[in-house]
Order: sequence, then structure tokens, then C-alpha cells
Amino acid sequence: MAAETKKNKLLFVDDIPTNIKVLLEVLKDDYKIIFAQNGAEAVKLAVKSQPDLILLDIMMPDMDGYAVCKQLKNNPETSDIPIIFATALDEEEDETKGFDLGAVDYITKPFSLPIVKARIKTHLELKLRRDQLRQQAEELAAANERLQEEIIERKNVEEMIRDHISFLHDLIKTNSFPSAVQAAELSHNEKEF
Repeated sequence: MAAETKKNKLLFVDDIPTNIKVLLEVLKDDYKIIFAQNGAEAVKLAVKSQPDLILLDIMMPDMDGYAVCKQLKNNPETSDIPIIFATALDEEEDETKGFDLGAVDYITKPFSLPIVKARIKTHLELKLRRDQLRQQAEELAAANERLQEEIIERKNVEEMIRDHISFLHDLIKTNSFPSAVQAAELSHNEKEF
């Protein structure tokens, strides 16, 4: 039996259950879906569940989508999760504000489900590539640190060798170094004891 591929986890945040149901029906086969119906619940779920992407409505009671986005982007645990605003607000200022807060995309309602699917897929692929690049950068930094330590160790060994060679040259110059005959005699005398 083939291994099942891991499904990406999406968090939908919308105070209208019908909107969540529509998206759930279209995307449930491809993704693991969790949902929240208000901003506070969305923030808690994002921290606890660590979704791969968040589809976020703006107009919600108590805490709007902008406030949710700002909180998530200011939290190191959730700051790298891509957020797509899905909203009825279609003014340029609304869209600009969403991007300024850190959203990766902005879809206006009523939306085309094939477009939503395509944008989700695109941003999940981009997140995967960013995560891979981050991991590679961390691995390269660790390898670089090991190389720097090895360079320091080699320099220390080279310095020690230079010191020994210098010491040997000094012994030879001052004739303090035993000749081959003296060394043989010393060795012979040591054997007699």
C-alpha cells in the first residue's frame, strides 16, 4: 500500500458559516481544514495548530481580520504563516492595508472557487520553497561554523609545528642538538643500564 501524502492544513476564518461550508466542500479532499468564526479563536487556533495557510475574512465582529493579521504577523510562532484575505471589501485602500499588514494575497467576494484553489496552491508552494531555503540557509550556517572551527584548529596546529621547527633550528644553530654519533652513544649507554 502506498504511503499517504501529508495534506497541508488550512485555517479558514469567517463569521458566516455558509462561507466556510462552501470552501470546505471544495477543498476538503485536497487539504486538512480547520476553521474559526471569530478573530480571537483564529489567533488561538493558529498558534495551537500551526496551519500552512490562513484564509481570513476582514469584516468580523469584535476583532476584524486586519487585527488578526497584525497579531499573527507580530507573533514569532505564526509570523511565517501565509495569510490570504478573502473579503467583500474591494476598495484599493482595503487591499493595500491588507498587504501592508503582511498578507500574501487578497481575494474579493464573491470569489471564483477555481481562482481560490489556484491561489491557495500557489502560496502553499511558495511557502514550501521558503521553508526549504530557510532550512538550507541554517544548514549552510552550521557547516560554515564547523569550517571556521576547523580553520582555527588547523592554524593552531600549524603554529605549533612552526614553533617546533623553530626550536629544532635553534638547537642545530647552537650545536645543542646531539650528533648522530652522540645519539647512538646515548642510546647504547641507556641499554647498558
